[in-house]
Amino acid sequence: MAAISMSGENIKARTLDVASPVDHAGKNPGPQSPAVHRLNENRRALLAQIDNAKFSWFHVKVAFVSGAGFFTDAYDIFAINIVSVMLGFLYGAGAGVDASFSDLPKRTLNTAQEIGIKIATPAGVLIGQLLFGWLGDVLGRKRIYGMELMLIMVATFGQTLCAPSVTVSVIGVLIFWRFIMGVGIGGDYPISAVISSEFSSVHIRGRVMAAVFANQGWGQLSATLFSFIIVSAYKHSFMNDDPSGVLHSLDQIWRLVIGLGCIPGAIALYFRLTIPETPRFTIDIERNIQMAERDLSVLLVDSETYTVDADAVDQRVVARQATKLDFRSYFAKWSNMKILIGTAYSWFALDIAFYGLGLNSSIILSAIGFGSPKKGLAPGASVYQSLHNASLGNLVLSLAGLVPGYWASFYFIDRWGRKPIQFMGFAALTVLFVVMGVAYNKMNASPGGRAGFVVLYCFANFFQNFGPNTTTFIVPGEVFPTRYRATAHGISAASGKFGAVVAQLAFQWLKDVGGPNKFLDHILEIFAFFMFTGILSTMLIPETNQKTLEVLSNESQDDFIQPVPAPPSSYLGDFQNTPIRLHPLGSTNNSPTSPPVTFPGRGGRKVASGSSGFTNMSDLSIVS
Repeated sequence: MAAISMSGENIKARTLDVASPVDHAGKNPGPQSPAVHRLNENRRALLAQIDNAKFSWFHVKVAFVSGAGFFTDAYDIFAINIVSVMLGFLYGAGAGVDASFSDLPKRTLNTAQEIGIKIATPAGVLIGQLLFGWLGDVLGRKRIYGMELMLIMVATFGQTLCAPSVTVSVIGVLIFWRFIMGVGIGGDYPISAVISSEFSSVHIRGRVMAAVFANQGWGQLSATLFSFIIVSAYKHSFMNDDPSGVLHSLDQIWRLVIGLGCIPGAIALYFRLTIPETPRFTIDIERNIQMAERDLSVLLVDSETYTVDADAVDQRVVARQATKLDFRSYFAKWSNMKILIGTAYSWFALDIAFYGLGLNSSIILSAIGFGSPKKGLAPGASVYQSLHNASLGNLVLSLAGLVPGYWASFYFIDRWGRKPIQFMGFAALTVLFVVMGVAYNKMNASPGGRAGFVVLYCFANFFQNFGPNTTTFIVPGEVFPTRYRATAHGISAASGKFGAVVAQLAFQWLKDVGGPNKFLDHILEIFAFFMFTGILSTMLIPETNQKTLEVLSNESQDDFIQPVPAPPSSYLGDFQNTPIRLHPLGSTNNSPTSPPVTFPGRGGRKVASGSSGFTNMSDLSIVS
């Protein structure tokens, strides 16, 4: 009989018709098998449908569900701006000492209390952004979406029930609950950003994300509006009740203002718990193309359907996965790391000023004498006028600057692009803060100057939101690959909240250097410096307008899915590539009674000793 050659080509693994080894670093190792090529084509086709999907009610639902969370976040964060004034009247220095309550209008929280109240939430937000961002990439967007909202609601309700005890003050308990609330708020940032980004088509992605974030403006506006309405509703009590009645009303007001923050969260909770997983996470992380196709059906508005090859989906494949080694490998490249630095520092610089002003606007307005109560009023009437004017002043700032800025970004974000808007915003803020800081004392010297200062303040609010406050939220949700998108967004956002914490510490300790509120002009100049550095960090980020998320990920998509070699086929059993002994073909000692090798059961193979003539399975020849 003729000789039959058995080489490595005859016993290669048969899964997916593997033609070459798998390169797990993401490089194309060689020609793809038909099945792997089919899977990559299916993936590209599904992603193309998302990127080209027409605007639908599902996009509106995503914007509403995600936006309701941001409405709640902003309401809960910025309501403390007015509430801290009320807490000062109730628990500030001298509270409960003067029976006549004649010093009531002068009471304020001390520096430690003010810092604790105002940095508790940003500190919690920082933790929540890092934690939930990581969980969003590990567990999935859908699995944890809603958990952060429940945490916010529980913590908000807990604040309304704060009461003093023998060992803990009301302020101490309130700080604890505001920190817990901050953790939930922090979780909302990366998850909402990534969900709105991954569900949106290329041509509307910026507007969908801007619409989500614009709800922050409505939340701030609502916090001041509800404060104004509730304070006005208690006017009779402030004007006519005895001192204990005034304090009782104050205690009710701040709890009502805080507690109302639960309502929008409760409305959005059901929709968050029922929103589908994003197709990109299902495809790239869970590697379930069939499930992604079913999730995609809620997004498409036409009758076009997509059929996935069931045989192809069942094949054993591997895609890039989030591991420590892969994370270090991806961000070790300067082209990727510089983007993370750019998004993180830009957000840090922005929040120095955004929270430095936003959480202290009542202090600044009071410092310039805007809306100060008239002299000679009774304590209750003076307290009412202080709260009424502070609420009205913040209402004006929100209507004149904050809300219009968000919606200007919404209109231009997909026309101009993200980078030009961020450049423009940082540049305008640099100029505005320089002018406000240098001219602060002169403007504060006359009624016309104070009005001009308020106008500049409104412009600063406008260009924060028609500028980096919106773009620093959008860009990190676009520029990173799916497996790190939520994590990187969380890192960027956490950098911002670190800036917010720094701003509050610095503001409270510096504002009274040289006398009460005497350092405010220099604080504004410090803000200008950080806005200038934001211009420089913007150079590190790419333009993301009208580009797919896969293009922006800076990774090749042609070989995203790769084959995994299977174990040897069953007809070879447990045959392993281990050495066996062969007698030379010309040997005279080829008696069948002395076999060179013994093969036991399915546990291994014993090799006879005594000869050094070894070879590999690929060199085996069978002769008869």
